[in-house]
Amino acid sequence: MNTLHAFLWSAGWVCAAAAIALVVHHLLFGLLERVTRRTTVTWDNSVVRHARRPAALAMPLFAVLFVLPDAPMDAGLRATFQHLIALGLVASVAWGVIALVDVVEDVVRSKYRTDVPDNLEARRITTQIQVLRRIVVVVVSIVAIAIGLMTFSEIRHIGASLLASAGLAGLVVGMAMRPTLSNLLAGMQIALTQPIRLQDAVIVEGEWGWIEEITTTYVVVKIWDLRRLVLPLTYFVDKPFQNWTRTTATLLGSVYLYVDYRVPVEEVRAELRRILEGTDLWSGEVCVLQVSDAREHTVELRALADARDSGTAWDLRCLIREKLIAYLQQRHPSALPCARVELGPDAAALWQRHA
Repeated sequence: MNTLHAFLWSAGWVCAAAAIALVVHHLLFGLLERVTRRTTVTWDNSVVRHARRPAALAMPLFAVLFVLPDAPMDAGLRATFQHLIALGLVASVAWGVIALVDVVEDVVRSKYRTDVPDNLEARRITTQIQVLRRIVVVVVSIVAIAIGLMTFSEIRHIGASLLASAGLAGLVVGMAMRPTLSNLLAGMQIALTQPIRLQDAVIVEGEWGWIEEITTTYVVVKIWDLRRLVLPLTYFVDKPFQNWTRTTATLLGSVYLYVDYRVPVEEVRAELRRILEGTDLWSGEVCVLQVSDAREHTVELRALADARDSGTAWDLRCLIREKLIAYLQQRHPSALPCARVELGPDAAALWQRHA
């Protein structure tokens, strides 16, 4: 009965300390949220938002740790509580480090916005931060789990016995973890050298799309028809692919038309200029129409125009194609492709009699 009474008193002390800490946490962060709403600074809002949940774990643990020496409990129960608190503090510290990384990511995203036309630098920085954040989360989680496990004496003995055969164990683990480690190293390489960035326009495996997401192990490519192509990170290190926005977001859009030899090239060139000047899809620098080929029955015209990004370039190409075809149909129908037949004298006379 005395043991039960002591346990209840101990539980009461622990619960009371945790409850008081949670109330203080609620009041403190409620006040901080009200203060940060009145400011326009990004980092203080981000700190309060990301620190709220790690603090909800750490503050009760510190409160229990503070009252634990005076709590009416035996040494064994106190040691158990101290061990649990140590595990919780390790988890809260790891959570806090991840929250700090999230704050840094929020600050960087606020300074480098990707929803503007000239977003090359912003996409470069955002990609680095996102990939490095994922790597930090993985490393911090592994370290926290390792520290937590090392607090158990039994596991320490098991670890010591494993270290005795570290060569074989390292070889086995290395072989088993080779794909994961390769992707982690590829992620670090992509973050530093950046062959791809978020929202880059790429052609991969014969598909055209945009880099939608870069994780620690794979990359998601959003195909133009809304399908998703998922590829390992090592793909973009080991295999060739096309990156249309590697150095700049601006792209040249090309349109090919096949017309008759009677086409008035200068008039079509002037019409192309008029079409481009009448749309905001055009960036205003490149406007070119050239005869790029002369074939047996048709002439190939190539129109070039620049756009601010890949999606706009696609829309501009479609607009140029539609407008030029409509112009030829209305103004110069003889310039459309046709098949010519030359009749000899006998065939011409026969045709006239039947006509």
